[in-house]
Amino acid sequence: MVDKQKVRYQLQEIERMNPCKQINLMEVCGTHTHAIGKSGLRQLLPQNINLISGPGCPVCVTDDWEIESYLDLARQGRVIIATFGDLLKVPGTRGSLADARGDGIRVSVVYSPLEALTLAQNNPTAEVVFLGAGFETTTPVVAMSVLEAKERGLKNYSVFSMHKLVPPALAALLEDKEVNVDGFILPGHVSTIIGQEPYQFLSRDYGKGGVIAGFEPEDILETVGMLLAQMNQGEPAIKIQYHRGMAPEGNAVAREAAAKVFTPEDARWRGLGLLPESGLRLRREYERFDAKAKFGLPQVPPTAVKVQPGCACGEILKGIKKPHQCRSFGRACTPMEPVGPCMVSSEGTCAAYYRYAEYQGELA
Repeated sequence: MVDKQKVRYQLQEIERMNPCKQINLMEVCGTHTHAIGKSGLRQLLPQNINLISGPGCPVCVTDDWEIESYLDLARQGRVIIATFGDLLKVPGTRGSLADARGDGIRVSVVYSPLEALTLAQNNPTAEVVFLGAGFETTTPVVAMSVLEAKERGLKNYSVFSMHKLVPPALAALLEDKEVNVDGFILPGHVSTIIGQEPYQFLSRDYGKGGVIAGFEPEDILETVGMLLAQMNQGEPAIKIQYHRGMAPEGNAVAREAAAKVFTPEDARWRGLGLLPESGLRLRREYERFDAKAKFGLPQVPPTAVKVQPGCACGEILKGIKKPHQCRSFGRACTPMEPVGPCMVSSEGTCAAYYRYAEYQGELA
């Protein structure tokens, strides 16, 4: 339950520290985006403090080539695709996985990669491919599924890795002349794994502050206040608001599991293009569990494929355009008929704006 008295106090503190100039703070987590929308924080903050959404949704940043590639693999009918529900309705040029399933293609929605592993064990004559899309948060459990597959001696399980790393994307945003960010609301979930250290370059190299935030409205308001305090003092730094959920050093056990199976590689992001060592592929010793290697698919596309016409997801993920500034938003693109992944995913920016657009917030 929201502590209304605390929220009122936090808003008064933000007003007191308000530098009265345009401030752009980017949240880099889809869960933050939805928490902000649900609680109406944008309407409660002073008008000059602009909360913008960044590349914080793993499904949304998945490149069109990756989508076309796994859809092609599914339609070949050689495999059972195991996927989280968020990818099911992401459209490619010839439809989505949901469409493919309607055509009789074998697609199974799972709630964990270990469930996909069980699917493989129960279907020994079929090849099961798990679609691994996610940031540092989900990589360890996918790695553990590969280790478990090796332990069980399974030969019909593989991972189509679309995993991506958050810090390289933040660096790419700050190198982009179109992007205007004064500070970052950093992702709590990712940070429980990687800790505080990987973000230090933001303040050291770019002079931008960042605060790792929890997911309640009070957490986000406190984070905004911490960022404003840094700006007023002229001392950008990487701080933690989410102390109850993470240790400053992150989770070394989870990182070790991920590093045992995966190694960095260049990866293409929607909106950001090809970023050096921003993705993960399976190490050579686990290549037999690598779907791209097993089925002869390229690891990284040489060029981007053509994006869906009328879709501004790339610009929205960079924070240079808000969902309602996309000509398709709420018209050609809705949750029922999505044009781009930002409208499909439960963590997508467009889905959050669409769902909470009429919310007027009653916290204050």
